[in-house]
Amino acid sequence: MLVERTDKEIIIRLPASVDFDDLQDFLSYSRYRELTSKFKVKQSEVDKLASEVNRSWWEANRDRLIKK
Repeated sequence: MLVERTDKEIIIRLPASVDFDDLQDFLSYSRYRELTSKFKVKQSEVDKLASEVNRSWWEANRDRLIKK
């Protein structure tokens, strides 16, 4: 692996043998961190929103997933 920093960017060179799915997961996480770096939200608020989303999803998909 080779890491190079220029005035405008950081360049990372990886061997072609790196697992592409793992690399995509890492890049997605890095993008998430970049997008959320300026947000100041309490973890309890994040947990509450996640719970609401999960509950809403379950209500919308329950019949499709549970066989009667």
